Amino acid sequence: METQKIYPLAFSFGCFPAKTSAGKAKLIETCQALAAVNPCFFSMTYGAAGTTRERTLAAVSEISTATSIEVAPHIAGVGASHDEIRSLLAHYRLQEIRHLVVLRGDIPSGLGDYGVFNYASDLIKFIRAESGDYFFIEVAAHPEIHPQAVDANADLLSFKRKVESGADAALTQYFYNPDAYFRFVDECEKLGLDLPIVPGIMPITNYHQLARFSDRCGAEIPRWIRQRLEGYGDDSASIRAFGEEVVTRLCEQLLQGGAAGLHFYTMNRAEPTLAIWNNLSLSSDKASRARR
Repeated sequence: METQKIYPLAFSFGCFPAKTSAGKAKLIETCQALAAVNPCFFSMTYGAAGTTRERTLAAVSEISTATSIEVAPHIAGVGASHDEIRSLLAHYRLQEIRHLVVLRGDIPSGLGDYGVFNYASDLIKFIRAESGDYFFIEVAAHPEIHPQAVDANADLLSFKRKVESGADAALTQYFYNPDAYFRFVDECEKLGLDLPIVPGIMPITNYHQLARFSDRCGAEIPRWIRQRLEGYGDDSASIRAFGEEVVTRLCEQLLQGGAAGLHFYTMNRAEPTLAIWNNLSLSSDKASRARR
């Protein structure tokens, strides 16, 4: 493994907009608990073809107000028109949002095609043409290869196009094999890609939910982890304890190896992420996330 390039550490938390009043209250409570450790930002997901658009807009505003932490909304190109993206960008500028997570997005059932933005790189180019350097743009990376990619090289070149289109940083899909991350970063550096690539971290609290998510997004659960989790059956306490141990060790390996930070997929729950955070004795400086 080659020595990784060192960037200022960026710790952040990913959330999703809630559907119900109780869920919205839980989301705000979660973000307020997570805000106590001073993350660089919260990210907020955006449903396929904008299916959660209004909930996302509302959640971004509510969390910004409730926590004073920067919120980076996801913005997806699938099914969106130029005017719709232009309207979103104008809304976020009015809200003084300057941080976006830009994705191609998934095609929902019945949509048929991607629309005017076939790739995330197309959307990034459009945002840069409309807004210049106003927005700090994060993009997605897949150390274990995007499930729809033809092969590993094609996936790497797709990521390269996103960077060359104007990405500032990347957040990866979650994984449990640190070698996959370090190999991906090494390959990016060989291509001359100069940006922080922050590993995505998924706490383990529910095996069946994790297996379902992983099968859908192409994240591999190593056989030894899967078998241990299966062996616990319905013993949720043992699953949580084992998951906390495994993910804490993963984070240690990533940070010791030079990872540019950690991005936790919280599933709108504070406790599992904070348990790992406390095990690692982390501290975060949200001002360290410098713009290029």
